[in-house]
Amino acid sequence: MFVPFLIMLREGLEAALIVSLIASYLKRTQRSEWFGAMWIGVFVAVALCLGVGYFINETTGEFPQKEQELFEGIVAVIAVGILTYMVFWMRKVSRNVKAQLEDAVDNALQKGKGSGWALIMMVFLAVAREGLESVFFLLAAFQQDVGIAPPVGAVLGLLTAIVLGMVIYWGGVRLNLAAFFKWTSLFILFVAAGLAAGAIRAFHEAGLWNHFQTVAFDLSHSLSTSTLVGTLLEGIFGYQETPSVSEVAVWFIYLVPALLLFFMPARSQAAAMRASR
Repeated sequence: MFVPFLIMLREGLEAALIVSLIASYLKRTQRSEWFGAMWIGVFVAVALCLGVGYFINETTGEFPQKEQELFEGIVAVIAVGILTYMVFWMRKVSRNVKAQLEDAVDNALQKGKGSGWALIMMVFLAVAREGLESVFFLLAAFQQDVGIAPPVGAVLGLLTAIVLGMVIYWGGVRLNLAAFFKWTSLFILFVAAGLAAGAIRAFHEAGLWNHFQTVAFDLSHSLSTSTLVGTLLEGIFGYQETPSVSEVAVWFIYLVPALLLFFMPARSQAAAMRASR
C-alpha cells in the first residue's frame, strides 16, 4: 500500500504542480480565458491514462501462466526504466521547469486561431506523461503486491497530491519540494531495484532465463515473508527470503550505479553522461 501511495503522491504532485504553474502564469499574464482549454487538456490526459490502464489490465488477465509471467517481467522492466527516468529527469529540470512551462504556454498561445488546440495539446502531453508513467508502475506494483491495499494506497496518494496542489495554488503555501523530491527519489531507486530483481524472477518462471538460479541466501528462519516486517519489505522493495543468485546480482547491478549517479553532484553527473556518449 505504501509504495503505490508514495508513487501516486509524487507523480500526482508533479502533475498538480505543472497545472498550478500553468494556471498561475495564465492568471498573472491576464489570459484567464484559456483556463477552459487547460482543463480540457488535463481531463483528456486523465481519461487516456485510465483507459490505457483498464485496457491492459483487462486484456492480460486471460493469458496462460507462462505468457502472464512474461508480461509481468516486461511490465517490471518498463516500470524500472520509467522510475529511473523519472528520478533523473526531475533532478535535471527541477531548477528551470517553471521557465520551460511558461515558454511552452507562450509558444502555444502564439498559434493564432489554433492557440486553443495548441494549449490543450501542450497541457495534455505534460499531464499524460506523468499519468502513463504511473500506469506502468502501478501495473508492476499490483502484480508484486496483490489485494485491495495497493489500489487503496494509489487512490489515497492521488487524492493527497490533488489536495496539496490546491493548497499550493490557492493557499500560497510553500513546501520544501526540493527535499521532498530528493528523498522520494532515493526511495524510488530502491523500489526500482526490487522490481528489476522481480523481472528476472518472472522471466525465469516464463522459461526465458534459467542461469544462476541457485539460492543466494536463505533468511526464511530469521526474516520470513510471512512475518509483518518481511511482508512489508516484500511489498515495498520486492524482498524475497530465498532469492536466486541472478536476482541478487541484478539488484546490485542496477542499484549501485544508480546511487552513484544520484549522489554525484549535478555538474559532475552531466559531464560524466556527456563523456559516456
